[in-house]
Amino acid sequence: MDELTGNTCIICGETKQDGIHIVSEFICDACEAEMVHTDVQEEKYHFFIHQMKQIWMQRNA
Repeated sequence: MDELTGNTCIICGETKQDGIHIVSEFICDACEAEMVHTDVQEEKYHFFIHQMKQIWMQRNA
């Protein structure tokens, strides 16, 4: 993590300062907020699930 440049979000791919770290990956505040407000019936929900799976796949590789 570079304090001057931020972290790259595993969901949107943008570099942001604020967010959360899960295992060794970063999710920005904006994506986190969108994820928790997305209904399971929405197409975007499946995208979020796919991106989150990448965290566990990278950890177990």
